[in-house]
Amino acid sequence: MKQKTSLQSYSTGSKILTVFFACLSVIWMFPIFEVLINSFKANSFVNLEPFALPNAESFVGFDNYIKGMTFGNYPFFKAAFYSLFITAASVALILLFCSMSAWYIARVNSLISKIFYYLCLFSMIVPFQMVMFTLTFTADQLNLNTPYTIPIVYLGFGAGLAIFMFLGFVKGLPMEIEEAAAIDGCGPLRTYFSVVLPMLKPTMISVGILELMWVWNDYLLPYLVLDRTQYMTIPILVQYLKGSYGTVDLGATMAVIMMSILPIIIVYMFCQKHIIKGVAAGAVKG
Repeated sequence: MKQKTSLQSYSTGSKILTVFFACLSVIWMFPIFEVLINSFKANSFVNLEPFALPNAESFVGFDNYIKGMTFGNYPFFKAAFYSLFITAASVALILLFCSMSAWYIARVNSLISKIFYYLCLFSMIVPFQMVMFTLTFTADQLNLNTPYTIPIVYLGFGAGLAIFMFLGFVKGLPMEIEEAAAIDGCGPLRTYFSVVLPMLKPTMISVGILELMWVWNDYLLPYLVLDRTQYMTIPILVQYLKGSYGTVDLGATMAVIMMSILPIIIVYMFCQKHIIKGVAAGAVKG
């Protein structure tokens, strides 16, 4: 009888939580829905009726999307290329170097490796505002203020979380496999790329998706580091979608915002299960 009562209470509690999180998800999705519907409305209706659905009078089809690609003095596709390159290069650097660093920290139990690990953890709690002015100056001095060099800056900022997640997973990998590879004549690099790296796939996917969403949507770091007269990413371009006398075409702006968030939404929807698996694997094995 007690077991039946506990099952009933568990079922009731799960239903309440389901309804609560369903309502919460609707609240979180509402801003995206607003951007979507306003991207199909004429600019005047976006100002006057921002929460109304498009109708026969306000609906403009894909005109806002076409205008968003040609609006302003900076080409949209150029900004999209820079965003794509910066994101791909930054994520690739973070995955490669941070996974190697985590493997080294886990296998070389020395004072230097421990200090390095704690410095990486410390970087996770330091607010970006504390270092942004020094960072801007350093990036200018080292010529890291271009889309082709800013991934090095992202590597420094993304290393803390990536190493933390990789280390939790690497600690659970069996040493016997690496010892067998060493007996077969594999050096450290060959052992990493042939043995360790394939086993890191779950965490690789998780870290990659998390860092991809961060770098793609980041506004402040490229805004501070890049020369905006030559280079713009999509988040920066949105700010400069202005016409004469500073007027803003909100319909075109909404379309550009929708085009910028849609790839990330699609990637996250297809890969969210890998994020959960990778985080859980690192947490359990760490």
